[in-house]
Amino acid sequence: MVRLDPARPLVICDADEVLLRFLAGLERFLERNGCYLDLTSFRIHGNVKYRATHEAVADETVTKLIGDFFASDTRYLEPVDGAAAALKNLSNHAQIVILSNLPESSRDARIENLVEHGMPYPVIAGKGPKGPVVKDLLGDFAQTVVFIDDLPPNLSSVATETPHVHRLHFIADPRLACLLPPAADAHRRIDDWPTAAEWIATVIA
Repeated sequence: MVRLDPARPLVICDADEVLLRFLAGLERFLERNGCYLDLTSFRIHGNVKYRATHEAVADETVTKLIGDFFASDTRYLEPVDGAAAALKNLSNHAQIVILSNLPESSRDARIENLVEHGMPYPVIAGKGPKGPVVKDLLGDFAQTVVFIDDLPPNLSSVATETPHVHRLHFIADPRLACLLPPAADAHRRIDDWPTAAEWIATVIA
C-alpha cells in the first residue's frame, strides 16, 4: 500500500480517460481485431460490433477483448493533453496517487506508460468500486483530499465511503463526455486539465 505523507494534501487520480486516452487506444485495438466501437451510449458492452457485419459482439467476447487489450496495449496509451503538466504543478503542493481499475498483471505496464509521459506517481491497481480502496488508503489521514474519475459509480462509491473527499468528474474524450451528464455525487464536472488544475489548486490551498 502507498505510504502517505500526513502533512501534505492528496490528489487521487484515475488514469483511463483522465490521464490516458483509453478510448482511442481501445479503438485501435478493436480495429486490429476486426471490430469497432459504436458510441451510442456510455458503455463498452453492447457497443462493440464486428466491422464486417455490424452485428454486436457478445458480452463474454467483449470481456475477453478488454482483457486482451489491457494485456497488450496498456503500455502504449497516449496521454491526455495537459495532464502531465497539471500534475507536475500540483505535485508542488500535494502528493499524487493514481488509482486505476485494471488487472494487477498490467500494473507495471501502466506505471511504465505513465512514467514515459511524465507522470511518475504511485499506482494502485484496483478492481470494482473505488470507495473502499480510498477509505483503506486514507485511514486517519487528516489533510484535504481530491478524487478524480470519469465514472459516476466510482464517484458515488467514494462519496459513500469517504464523504469528506472532494470529488471531480472528468471525461477527457469529448465523444464520451457528451454522452454523460455531470455525476450527481461529484462536486464539479470539468473535462480539461487547465481548468481542472485551477479548481484542484483552489481546493487544496
